[in-house]
Amino acid sequence: MQNRHSSAPVSLTLPARRHSNFQIVWSVLFILTFLGSYRLAQVKPLLLLEPEGRRNIWRFVTGMFPPDLSWDFVSLLGRPIIETIQLSLMGTFMAVVIGFPLGLLATRSLTFTGILNEREMVDSRRSVFLLRKGTYLLVRAILSLFRTIPEFVWAFMFVRAVGLGPFPGVLAIGISYAGMLGKVYSEILEHVNPGPLESLQATGASRLTILLYGLLPQALPNLVSYTLYRWECAIRASTILGFVGAGGIGQQLEISMRMFNFNQVLTLVAILFVMVAGVDVLSAKVRRTILSRSSV
Repeated sequence: MQNRHSSAPVSLTLPARRHSNFQIVWSVLFILTFLGSYRLAQVKPLLLLEPEGRRNIWRFVTGMFPPDLSWDFVSLLGRPIIETIQLSLMGTFMAVVIGFPLGLLATRSLTFTGILNEREMVDSRRSVFLLRKGTYLLVRAILSLFRTIPEFVWAFMFVRAVGLGPFPGVLAIGISYAGMLGKVYSEILEHVNPGPLESLQATGASRLTILLYGLLPQALPNLVSYTLYRWECAIRASTILGFVGAGGIGQQLEISMRMFNFNQVLTLVAILFVMVAGVDVLSAKVRRTILSRSSV
């Protein structure tokens, strides 16, 4: 007996996927841009396998071993290593001091939209809304300007302004990384859970109270994590800044490379590796501590 509740046979074939004209045009443009970039950038990996390329690579590699561990050379590295750590630390601190308030102003949900501004925007005039939105756009433009100019160029300009030494490197990292930190801070703050903010606002809490007890506690782990990552990047950046006279271990690295002392270069690279690894371990411990406390 045939089951009355049996349904019609279901087709197992997938429906044909249709691609919009925009997707097709975008894909074609991407492929053409990639092929054009490959040609204009003169990407020629086989150049490394040509006789001259192999000869230069072999000269560099054989010149690196054994590394220079003589006391005459190692004794000169104490001050550059300390300068590199101080440069990266103070540069990151300056970036936080500049980037955090700019990041708050560049957060849309804090400036003119979101739960924190609904009541004020209803009661205020349109001019207040335009002023806040204009401030938001201006701050975003400033952060974009800070990020547009690489720290190497910032260091070159500050060396001309204040002279040689670590201070131009601190200014370069502080300004350049402030743009990066401010942008990421604003994105982290915009994506927090709005539930606690609404609860605090319903109790009549002030805007500052909502910020301190509802917004920042949620965002703090991510804010600290990205800041520590930027400090790790600042260690590497401070090495590059030494090539323009901003002090640190990078200046000694530039001298060794110019004098073709590749065994000294290997020693400096090994020291830099230890420094970056140490900062990475320290950052991981700090992140775990903050996450464990925030989950309690």
